[in-house]
Amino acid sequence: MADAASARRLPDPPRRPLPSSDSTIARSTQLDSVIHERTRLAIVSALAANERLSFVELKSLLDATDGNLSAHARKLEDAGYITARKRFEGRVPRTEYELTQDGRAALERYVEHMEALIRVARGG
Repeated sequence: MADAASARRLPDPPRRPLPSSDSTIARSTQLDSVIHERTRLAIVSALAANERLSFVELKSLLDATDGNLSAHARKLEDAGYITARKRFEGRVPRTEYELTQDGRAALERYVEHMEALIRVARGG
């Protein structure tokens, strides 16, 4: 006789194999962990829609703290996805960020991967 815990357990849902024709999923089952984090995805997306944004503009747009934005921007910069240009306007420091070609390509791969996952989830 099965114990109470196993008697209440629902069977695992059937697993459908991923379509081999979907090269995005076939290439990798893992999303780009650098971009996948919410704040970093927002930074890269904002920069994809704008030629460049200042630290202050990004901070306001994302409603992020100085430290949070700095840490995430540094990760993206270390990955080669964005560049930071620091300069002074008078005595006030100004940092501007731009998306690199590698960053744009990484975002495009990420979006394609997400679209492929959505297609699979919808059964299409």
